[in-house]
Amino acid sequence: MKKIVVVFLMLICLITFTGCGDVKTIDGVTYDTYGFFDEGEKRNPDIRYKLIVGNVIWSCILVETVVAPVYFVGFSLFEPVGKMTDKLPPKGVIQQ
Repeated sequence: MKKIVVVFLMLICLITFTGCGDVKTIDGVTYDTYGFFDEGEKRNPDIRYKLIVGNVIWSCILVETVVAPVYFVGFSLFEPVGKMTDKLPPKGVIQQ
């Protein structure tokens, strides 16, 4: 029983730190996160965005509250990563 409680607490702590996206400054311009409701206003076609997995998880966990999923999916679902012209390293390759 203790192992289950410890694993559950570790999982809760891990999920706590996975949500929320960060704004990013690229070439002196700050780009904010966006979601489905403000995609037209905040999304820049020259910037690469990635899905914020933590916000998807939190939306699923807090689906009964209605307010949290609306915020996460509507206003904070994607975060800026870099320019579209920047090449990202292949998956699994660590850059130094």
